[in-house]
Amino acid sequence: MKKATLGLLLFLPLALMAQSAFTVTFPARLSEKPLDGRLLLIFAKDEGSEPRFQVREDFKSAQIFGLDVEDWKPAEIRFFNGKEFGYPIQNLADLPQGEYFVQAVLHKYETFHRKDGHTVKMPMDRGEGQQWNLAPGNLFSKPLKIKVNVRLESTINLELTEEIPPIPKPADTKYIKHIEIQSKLLSEFWGRPMTLGAHVLLPEGWDEHPEVRYPLAIYHGHFPADFDGFRTEPPDPDLKPDYSERFKLHGYNRIVQQEAYDFYKMWTGPNFPRVLAIEIQHPCPFYDDSYAVNSANVGPYGDAIMYELIPEIERRFRGIGEGWARFTYGGSTGGWEALAVQVFYPDEFNGCYAACPDPIDFRAFTVVDLYSDTNAYYREGDFAKIERPGARNYLGHVSTTLKNINHLELALGTKTRSGQQFDIWEAVSSPVGKDGYPERIWDKLTGEINPKVAEYWKENYDLSWIMKRDWAKNGSKWRGKIHIYCGDMDNFYLNNAVYLAEEMLRAQDNPPFDGEVDYGDRAEHCWNGDHSQPNAISRLRYHRFFIPKWTEQVQKRAPKGADLKGWRY
Repeated sequence: MKKATLGLLLFLPLALMAQSAFTVTFPARLSEKPLDGRLLLIFAKDEGSEPRFQVREDFKSAQIFGLDVEDWKPAEIRFFNGKEFGYPIQNLADLPQGEYFVQAVLHKYETFHRKDGHTVKMPMDRGEGQQWNLAPGNLFSKPLKIKVNVRLESTINLELTEEIPPIPKPADTKYIKHIEIQSKLLSEFWGRPMTLGAHVLLPEGWDEHPEVRYPLAIYHGHFPADFDGFRTEPPDPDLKPDYSERFKLHGYNRIVQQEAYDFYKMWTGPNFPRVLAIEIQHPCPFYDDSYAVNSANVGPYGDAIMYELIPEIERRFRGIGEGWARFTYGGSTGGWEALAVQVFYPDEFNGCYAACPDPIDFRAFTVVDLYSDTNAYYREGDFAKIERPGARNYLGHVSTTLKNINHLELALGTKTRSGQQFDIWEAVSSPVGKDGYPERIWDKLTGEINPKVAEYWKENYDLSWIMKRDWAKNGSKWRGKIHIYCGDMDNFYLNNAVYLAEEMLRAQDNPPFDGEVDYGDRAEHCWNGDHSQPNAISRLRYHRFFIPKWTEQVQKRAPKGADLKGWRY
């Protein structure tokens, strides 16, 4: 928020007593039709940016309250009167005295009439990757400066006069092409047209070698605006250096551009393997990413990607189109997906490289054992209980707790609709509830775990358990294909599940595991297995690190007669 803008803001007294309230309206010029969604009220003290950009899951978060709205008509008043759930402070009446900038945002929902007979109201992605504060079409008010004073009573009126504009789609270039298809499977499931997309990085010489067919390198990750980490020009000399709070580095934005340019030079150089590399776009109504598997709540994204999107990419861009010539890699969400698709489609992929994967063993669902613990938020003894940590740095300093993270999600959206991390895990892994929304793995307010839902998770999405259970059936198809990497100080404790999965994998002997599990000393989230670089750099090198790794290893697993040379020009 610029200082010039702040000078125009009103300065008003406010008393947060029983009669005090905030009212919110929107004008007919922004929508003549009634609206559904989650109405959010945000308070911040920092004038450097709008309050909607200051909400985060750690102790530095702005204050937010949420309210579900349905059939909200233009000029109709909706109230925040102290009954709405908030984060970090739960009750509006407990907001301390002081000066604040306040802002309201409406995260719009649309109605889906699903194939399973349920009607649900959800936020559809609109090109932003399921970010409520950036979603095109969402309405918001201009920030208003207020003063909380318990000696006065008043009602503050906020009007949603602004609308977030559309996001333009990226243009094709010589090397990067974009593909979008309408999925029959997903459209049938959600009861409206649903699309899948991908950014395709063409190998050097693709135009000059029309007879060559290429392996497919599938990078899984969060919603990519374009193909990530590829830049055909040197770093922008006019780019103002930023500061990375995470890595304590000045000018990290310049480092990112330099790494992307270096990868372009490698990709087009004489020795880099010639493959098709793709980044999939598959946001869903729950998150910026579907998790690339079939799900009772999210839909058949696994089959849609495997049998609709990938064949179309290979058809258009001359992929080999056989399972031996495909491999997957990624980090975090993408790390889980890379392993998951290798597990669920063992014949369709010939290697997975899973870095810092989301929990792959639910005995360590971050720091919770879903099968033996009774509460996700606390460890309890006879006379005391302590909160479970949610995030840390490499020194072990905790920045938030599991309860805080989940309470933020509850403020952002009820019924697993926050668009955040724990809600998408729940949406993917849970059965459908009676109301059409996912059954809760635990009570979002108290943390009490539902053991019946946990058992469903185990049999359907606990990758470690599924591999152990099905090793006699599929072990020969998984042998040598599974590679897992994680920092031993992962910010979200994801290494705990990797330890358990490794123990299980190394215990298999018929056939043996013959894969790889590796850990980075004091490495945080997104470490990719490269011991030669700090995490700030290695996290930017997934493509250059894993593609050559696979092209060497595939020679041991390719079927007799497979073309291993035609694409190595």
